[in-house]
Amino acid sequence: MMDLNKLSSRIIAAAIEVHKALGPGLLESAYEECICHELSLGGLSLERQKPLAVQYKGIDLDCGYRLDVVVENAIILELKSCDKIEPIYPVK
Repeated sequence: MMDLNKLSSRIIAAAIEVHKALGPGLLESAYEECICHELSLGGLSLERQKPLAVQYKGIDLDCGYRLDVVVENAIILELKSCDKIEPIYPVK
């Protein structure tokens, strides 16, 4: 497995590339398609819209959760789209 710091740096670089090309304001599905393309160009493996069961009292429940993108079976990307950063989003 690739070092997580190196992997996260490559993911961030791909996200910046997509943002530079498209800017803000599109649907999340457009950004997902583009970042997956960027990650694939970089030779990274990924899974899109991977189902995630909720475990409750020893059973798996299908509650409709989906992981947007799982990269190299190590990092989960949850994509969000907005026109600008609102005060409700803490920026650190």
